[in-house]
Amino acid sequence: MDMKDKVLEALRDVAYGPKGEDIVSAGMVSDIVVEGGKIIFSISLPQGANEGAGDLQKRAEAVVSAIEGVDIVLVVLTAERTRSGGDKAPPKLSNKPDRPVGPDMRPVAGAIPGVKAVLAVASGKGGVGKSTTSVNLALGLRALGLKVGLLDADIYGPSIPRLMGITERPEIVNERIVPIEQYGIKVMSMGFLMDEESPVIWRGPMVVSALMQLVREVEWGELDVLVLDMPPGTGDAQLTLAQQVPLAGAVIVSTPQDLALIDARKGLKMFKQVDVPILGIIENMSTFVCPHCGETSDIFGHGGAQAEAAKLGVMFLGAVPLHMDIRKFSDEGTPVVIAQADGEHAKIYKTIAMKVAALMGEAGSEED
Repeated sequence: MDMKDKVLEALRDVAYGPKGEDIVSAGMVSDIVVEGGKIIFSISLPQGANEGAGDLQKRAEAVVSAIEGVDIVLVVLTAERTRSGGDKAPPKLSNKPDRPVGPDMRPVAGAIPGVKAVLAVASGKGGVGKSTTSVNLALGLRALGLKVGLLDADIYGPSIPRLMGITERPEIVNERIVPIEQYGIKVMSMGFLMDEESPVIWRGPMVVSALMQLVREVEWGELDVLVLDMPPGTGDAQLTLAQQVPLAGAVIVSTPQDLALIDARKGLKMFKQVDVPILGIIENMSTFVCPHCGETSDIFGHGGAQAEAAKLGVMFLGAVPLHMDIRKFSDEGTPVVIAQADGEHAKIYKTIAMKVAALMGEAGSEED
């Protein structure tokens, strides 16, 4: 009997609903992922059957955790809203222009215990260096003396484990995940629970549910700021995080070229629509200086993000050059803020971190 069969067999002892049918026979269990001693699976709740969901999750975790060889269990609860006739209900459309459209599958909103402020680092598209920026910005905030956490919210393409040089797995204590501490900050990523080369083939609701579990079921302790490395784009996961996590503000990362700025503009508008303060824009890969001849080349253009910030009325936080040291140290798992703490590039990130910290303080004062 392989591990998936053992998981299903164990879950047959978990009953749910007035008929007391086990969740496997009821067809509620799906998407079982086995990665060594890590087990991840989904439980789909019937329409409107949210009562007792928390207890169901704990019972399912308990029986699977009891299987020999299982170290970590992550249960993703999903719910699909249907009509009484069995047909899927259409999305609820908003009559307000430029407002989010789609079915409301959002978790319950609420603050994160112990976390004073949550900062989103976002981009309209992938490949602009958002995760590298998130890591160095978080470390820059740590250099200011703040207690910092870093959550890799990119479920499909988690890169924080590689960027932070983390290979170990988190522990679970009292049914809560303990984040891994590295370079003085607390770090959590779905990449810690899965093999680096294994794709995450999940439906949207599963991703949203997993994200909220990573936010709320991790023992963050006391933090001054939790940095969210957001997934690229403006889909359901991004919208849920923006609406259901009390964000102190958002930082948009873009390269200078027009194509990237178009998508960055969409991300910025999404945050504005859900009343999240935009702290500013960072221009990444701004200029390339040849290490051999010293000639400057604007490979992706230059100044586009700064001009966009002025046009949109938000702060331009700074420009980070395209430099081999940043790439090299990122690949090695020692971010440039750590590897060259007093270097030119580390100073750029630390200056941006100072601006962000000041702006988060201003945003908090306005909310108060």
